[in-house]
Amino acid sequence: MAAPLYMQIKQFLVDKIESGEWVPGHRIATEIELTEQFGVSRMTVNKAIRDLVNEGRLQRRPRLGTFVCEPAEKSESPLLDIRNIAEEVQSRGRTHHSKVIQQISIKADDTIAIKLGVMLGTTVFYSEIIHFEDNTPIQLELRWVNSQYAPNYLTQDFTCITPNQYLSNNCPLSAIEHTVEAVVPDGRIKQDLNMQTNEPCLLLNRRTWSQDKLVSTALLYHPGNKYKLSSKILL
Repeated sequence: MAAPLYMQIKQFLVDKIESGEWVPGHRIATEIELTEQFGVSRMTVNKAIRDLVNEGRLQRRPRLGTFVCEPAEKSESPLLDIRNIAEEVQSRGRTHHSKVIQQISIKADDTIAIKLGVMLGTTVFYSEIIHFEDNTPIQLELRWVNSQYAPNYLTQDFTCITPNQYLSNNCPLSAIEHTVEAVVPDGRIKQDLNMQTNEPCLLLNRRTWSQDKLVSTALLYHPGNKYKLSSKILL
């Protein structure tokens, strides 16, 4: 099924921006010109442009036209370290809050049993949380925790404390394992992170140990156009 006309026009505009053909400060065609180009109503064109203005990609300037915005500064996390995402956000002068989707006890399937180093069918704790910077979702955190090492995990209020902070306080970190990949997220993840149809996603796979105990494994999804991972190595 073809996408709605306004979405097709919106994607046309996004492609021009992301390809670099339209650089920041470029004045795009007028609504009347786009109406004639696509053979649609002005209302349809206005909807496409209004969406991109709301997303911070375009800016209207009265009596001057509509212009491509400078790329928004991306949120950033250290790749070779673990920082509490609430502290990261606050260090940028922004406000962190979170939405807990799930916080339950489950039985480990094959994949989770291998990742956590437990027997198949072992009871583990699972949480699913969206982290926000101001009102923008910047991370979807899916985390599985060995219930033996964090028995009070399910009783925590993760709108007041992050899983990272709780686990760091109760199971001091001794080792981490990170892998990063670019993925095409499914529809539910796109919805949780307010992502556009063709937007890339950064997935950070993380496992953490306390002494010789494998405490947790997590999948951390980030919208690619709002987030970056960095590292610094001293030689």
